[in-house]
Amino acid sequence: MSTTGLDRRSRRRQQTIDEILDVSVALMETEGVAALSLSAVARQLGMRPPSLYQYFPSKLAIYDALFQRGSAQIRDAQREARARAPQDQELERGMVAFSRWCMDNQVLTQLLFWRTVPGFTPSPEAFAPAEDMVNDLRSYLQQAVDKGRLHQDATSDEGIALFTSLTAGVLSQQMANEPQATYETGRYMKLMPTVLDMFYLHYRPTRGKEK
Repeated sequence: MSTTGLDRRSRRRQQTIDEILDVSVALMETEGVAALSLSAVARQLGMRPPSLYQYFPSKLAIYDALFQRGSAQIRDAQREARARAPQDQELERGMVAFSRWCMDNQVLTQLLFWRTVPGFTPSPEAFAPAEDMVNDLRSYLQQAVDKGRLHQDATSDEGIALFTSLTAGVLSQQMANEPQATYETGRYMKLMPTVLDMFYLHYRPTRGKEK
């Protein structure tokens, strides 16, 4: 989170919050996403657990903040990639940006897309960037419909569910089988263009018109 415009006290508080979140991610990388411990976070920061409660009242509050941070980052990565994409390649570039971010941030990816923490449900505020992503996707699918590249059904709830299931499924296979690979080298990542072709074929403009 940017500290621009905050007074000194607020900047220090935000810096401490960011540090707590960074340490939490590092611990989750080694101990597992669901194994986060407030005492371990405090120990890493040289802080007593009661002091940590001034920033986060519970472990679930840390997960919530991380969910919001991660979903905002992946939303912004896709928006930037689509904004720079050549015409009619926005969906492809957004999918690549999504995949790259997830491979580079596998701990947060598990928190965002897998139910790895029992009892955790993101707050509406934390979930808002994820809703933005769905709205962004629907908007770009609609643009493809308007240009005659897709059938209108592609923008339906079913179409959104299919698109996200296909892309997230490939990503899950990649992370489960070759977590150390990069977007360029992962054998499952190489299937992403094929997955998009399958989506376009399923929602071809002539869908439902063939005899």
